[in-house]
Amino acid sequence: MQAEAEQEVAKLQAEKSKLEEELKFALIPKDPNDTKNVIMEIRAGAGGDESALFAAELFRAYSRFAEAQRWQLNVMHSSRTGIGGFKEIIFEVTGHNVFAKMKYERGVHRVQRVPETEKSGRVHTSTVTVAVMPEAEEADIAIKPEDIKIDVFRSSGPGGQSVNTTDSAVRLTHLPTNVVVTCQDEKSQHKNKDKALKILRSRLAEAEEAKRAAKEADLRRSQVGTGDRSEKIRTYNFPQDRVTDHRIKLTLKNIHSIMEGELEQIVTPLTETDNQAKLEKLNPA
Repeated sequence: MQAEAEQEVAKLQAEKSKLEEELKFALIPKDPNDTKNVIMEIRAGAGGDESALFAAELFRAYSRFAEAQRWQLNVMHSSRTGIGGFKEIIFEVTGHNVFAKMKYERGVHRVQRVPETEKSGRVHTSTVTVAVMPEAEEADIAIKPEDIKIDVFRSSGPGGQSVNTTDSAVRLTHLPTNVVVTCQDEKSQHKNKDKALKILRSRLAEAEEAKRAAKEADLRRSQVGTGDRSEKIRTYNFPQDRVTDHRIKLTLKNIHSIMEGELEQIVTPLTETDNQAKLEKLNPA
């Protein structure tokens, strides 16, 4: 009888500890953007064609991850290279808690590998920048019609090859900030304009968020990176089959699985580290 009672006490104590831990994290202030959809921008950086190729591979990895999460992905604008890479690709991801998982991807992604065109076998280093913006609604950012300059033109493919015979491509310039957004993937001028407005709203909202974040620099430094797109966050080393996230000093093998979209193995430790940092901020030792 006593042994049974001791076992029950031990079981209840373990449950109590678990519930206390869950309660701690439940008290962490939630990021109001976590439940929002996102607009992501991937741009080739240093490294020319090799950078553009990796931008395409990174987009594919995010597409696979989105599919596994049962999210929807919609390309809004892209600029391809002749060998299958992307100079730039902008896309929308919609679903449950998209920003909560994707926000840690913003920054500079560095790739180290031997390009297919490299005859001497020398490893090259290239970079790609990723921006992740919570999708802004019209109520979040008001844009006055008189503040926008609209240009329309004929869309074109890689190398200037025409892909449309009408002036369906749209370029929006926000005059107060000089932010420029171009969309040409749709054959409809109206659809391209709608997509461009979505991107513009999110970029303006991101700029406002950056201003607020600058005022809270101390808090942001305590978390897993600033979220600045100029910050080098991750290195993909193909010869060593290694991916390293520099913010939390996480190193993983099997780079192939990550490039196939198995990003949960990176997202989960980043989320846990971020939550722990926030908890420590709330309850300093």
